[in-house]
Amino acid sequence: MNFEKDTRIIMTLDGGGTNFVFSAFQSGRQIVEEYRLDACGDDLDKSMNNIVEGFNYVLKQLDNTPSAISIAFPGPADYPNGIIGDLGNLPAYRGGVALGPFLKNKFGLPVFINNDGDLYAYGEGLAGFLPYINKLLSDSGNPKRYKNLVGITLGTGFGCGLFINGELYRGDNSMAGEIWLLRNRISPEEFAEEHASIRGVRRLYGEAAGIGFSDAPSPKEIYEIAIGKLEGNKNAAIEAYKKMARVVGDAIANVVTIMDCPVVIGGGLAGASQLFMPFLLDEMRSCYRKTSDGARVKRLMAQIYNLDNEEDLKNFLHNETVEINVYGTNEKVNYDASKKIAIGISQLGASKAIALGAYAFALNMIDKQ
Repeated sequence: MNFEKDTRIIMTLDGGGTNFVFSAFQSGRQIVEEYRLDACGDDLDKSMNNIVEGFNYVLKQLDNTPSAISIAFPGPADYPNGIIGDLGNLPAYRGGVALGPFLKNKFGLPVFINNDGDLYAYGEGLAGFLPYINKLLSDSGNPKRYKNLVGITLGTGFGCGLFINGELYRGDNSMAGEIWLLRNRISPEEFAEEHASIRGVRRLYGEAAGIGFSDAPSPKEIYEIAIGKLEGNKNAAIEAYKKMARVVGDAIANVVTIMDCPVVIGGGLAGASQLFMPFLLDEMRSCYRKTSDGARVKRLMAQIYNLDNEEDLKNFLHNETVEINVYGTNEKVNYDASKKIAIGISQLGASKAIALGAYAFALNMIDKQ
């Protein structure tokens, strides 16, 4: 999809429990400055009125009529039918709110609603990490190309989106990629997000430092304590990110086992990757032990390469293709026995990737209608 040359305008909304953020995109770029309004999550009338007000504001900034509205919203939801379900941080929406049909009637435009984590993966797949990887391979003379991507968001929550062969994969119930509910590597009776999140890092620091959760510093401060920029319990700070990384690495390894594709990480905690990425990679590269003979079995069949590491990047790009003979003939074919998975931190950033994903998804759906 060459959306950078597409002149159609898409109005967007990034919905959350605290604020609604409105904008518009054209030709792959933002053309209206972000406009923020309170989500009013406990009052449906106020919330819906603010959504209408936000889009009316964006409309007044545009020189031409938009082609659609595209919205990023957390789940659960019936995304194909535009219905928002029971959201913990938007209690007024409980019981189901037909937001898509409401806005279609109000503005006379097609309305598309998707999970924010899914749109993050879609944006990275079309305009971020995936084309970045394939360009690096092309520039290095390596014929290998990747078509799929796992997008991980690590911040307030632990999210995952799946980009498969140029399309967003949502699942039959619009619930694909619910990585936050995977079993917790270090506390099997809990789900992964309990440690793979902002609250998780604070909790882990508090436990290691012997203080209560309410007294634990922010993840940014914990990171700065770990690298010696702030005073505090350095060992506890390192331990907090190490344990978080084990949980995240194990969950990502489970997804990669099924998906067999590159992984990009974004969200508020991604800024601490310098600290947690080595531990995350250790988890993904770890081994099981066979009960029968004690032999070690790799956690993943593929080799994992951190593209933010110079040596890993060099090895990932190395072309290992060889020629082999076709049995009984003089013919030769190319064969690459290597299995490589790239992982890296988002260069777009989660917010931009989500916005681009919402914009591109709307264009794609309009073209299919």
